[in-house]
Amino acid sequence: MEKAAKIITVAGKGGVGKTSICACIVRLLVENYPDKKILAIDADPAVGLSVALGVDVKLTLDDIRQSIVDSVENGETREALELLSEARFRIFDALVEMPGFAFLAIGRPESSGCYCKVNSYLKEVIGILSNSFDYVVIDGEAGIEQIQRRVMEKVTHLLLITDQSKKGGQVITTIKQVADELISYEKVGAIINRVTNPELVGLMESPVPVLAVIPADDAFAANDIRGRSVLELPADSVMLSGVRDALRKIEIL
Repeated sequence: MEKAAKIITVAGKGGVGKTSICACIVRLLVENYPDKKILAIDADPAVGLSVALGVDVKLTLDDIRQSIVDSVENGETREALELLSEARFRIFDALVEMPGFAFLAIGRPESSGCYCKVNSYLKEVIGILSNSFDYVVIDGEAGIEQIQRRVMEKVTHLLLITDQSKKGGQVITTIKQVADELISYEKVGAIINRVTNPELVGLMESPVPVLAVIPADDAFAANDIRGRSVLELPADSVMLSGVRDALRKIEIL
């Protein structure tokens, strides 16, 4: 029987380092499992994961979706089944092969408004691609919308990222409550990032077990200012060490 992929979804409030931690997860998986097939999905319309991983994205899921929509609007008569088949096939055109992992971006629709259509397509994509990889790491958009819409309907590990603020703690509590009702997951845990006062962490109230507390990381900040990817972080960086601890506690490493 074929072993199912481990699907790791990273979620949380915006501005807490979610994407950077997601990139660290990808790096650590590549380093620890060189023989495994690893896929990183940037599902956040803020499109930061490609930068964090040093990936040059040429084609996104939304590009594909829009091109198929345009072909129909331009008068091409095709059956729904044919359209779906083309969409599934073209997913693989959007995959970027990097050393040790593949990368896929949801993209950012040019028009403002709801991401419902591309989120629906993303849900289909996750289902298709999870059969081709051992690990799928998803950088979800900030907040709870993708959880509410069941885009990540079935994941194995739900990692919730916050900072030491009360607001951040409230957001991950809400995400867990919504996830408990709407999606299926096997393990959940929190990472508290950019901590400047460890005493405040003890005052935070959350139903999510804390896997790691990561202090503000000067090495990461310097790396970020220079425009370098997370793959270029020193191996002993505080952030990498904290994420490694979290992955061990939640039994990914």
